[in-house]
Amino acid sequence: MKRFTVFVCLMLMLTLAIPASVLASTSIKMSYNGPPSEKDNAVHYYAVTFKGLVEKATGKDIEITLFPNSQLGNEEQRMEQVMSGPMINVASYGGLQTVFPEMFATNIPFLFDSYKAAHRFFDESGFMDKARSAMRERTGIELLEVIEEGGFLAFTCNKPVHSPADFKGLKYRAMDASQVAMYEAFGASGTPIPWTEVYLALKTGVADGQMNPPTYIIMGSLYEVQKHLTLANVQYSDQFLLINNELLASLSSEQREALKAAAHEATVKTREFVESQVEDRIKFLESKGMTSYTPTAEEAAQFKELGSPSYVNWLKDQIDSSWIDLAVEDAKKANAAGAE
Repeated sequence: MKRFTVFVCLMLMLTLAIPASVLASTSIKMSYNGPPSEKDNAVHYYAVTFKGLVEKATGKDIEITLFPNSQLGNEEQRMEQVMSGPMINVASYGGLQTVFPEMFATNIPFLFDSYKAAHRFFDESGFMDKARSAMRERTGIELLEVIEEGGFLAFTCNKPVHSPADFKGLKYRAMDASQVAMYEAFGASGTPIPWTEVYLALKTGVADGQMNPPTYIIMGSLYEVQKHLTLANVQYSDQFLLINNELLASLSSEQREALKAAAHEATVKTREFVESQVEDRIKFLESKGMTSYTPTAEEAAQFKELGSPSYVNWLKDQIDSSWIDLAVEDAKKANAAGAE
């Protein structure tokens, strides 16, 4: 008994000697899509940058454990996890579709004229303030940042596509129902196909084309089965950094501020990385045999004239139109400010 008492006392002394910061250390899981490659996956680049900034700012009182390649589940499963448990998730529009479809108002084709305009919208707009508040109340999660994942989306095909008229009769891979609506407005048909099946679908002719930013075209080796690249700047490519709100509230005020500051700094660094790589990625695709084309102002206007209304009409059946009106209004302001 005496030995046991001495042992307990020693353990208590050792515990008291451990700094409080070590005892209070918090480990947070962070899940997202795509491979653990900083060069090819901008979301992984973001995650690594964010992890480093958080751990440095908190002296590792907060440690971030990364789970790339959807290791913790698909989009829907990971959304359920971040709503119910202490974790961080990077979600695409597909992940938000069932829990907060209002965010699709930010994905209207040809909504933004430039990177600068998109940055201003997602960082400062009234739409985003309203969206964060509504999402918090509805889901119990906090939207911390909008992550730029690859630049603007481009069309690819095995025939030249310069204007909407060139889409007539083609079959295009769609990511969701909104893209189906846009392709149909161009005179093509759209078929939802999972990313993991896109390469084979293009190779076998199940689909004639698809759209993605250059980084994803490279990541999926789509240049092997597509010959033409149309730089139409269709949509701004982004994902959303989400954290369980109870987890966020459980942190000290200093830790919360450090985490939020790290999240935004990582956003800025990722934007710089992505945008510095776009031209090189296009040149790489050209070196692999793809022909790139930038639509004229007239052709770009045709794309917008047909593509935007079809998407908006589809979206009006999904959400209250006031969200759409606010997104369009704030995007106009961001475009005007971005042109200054």
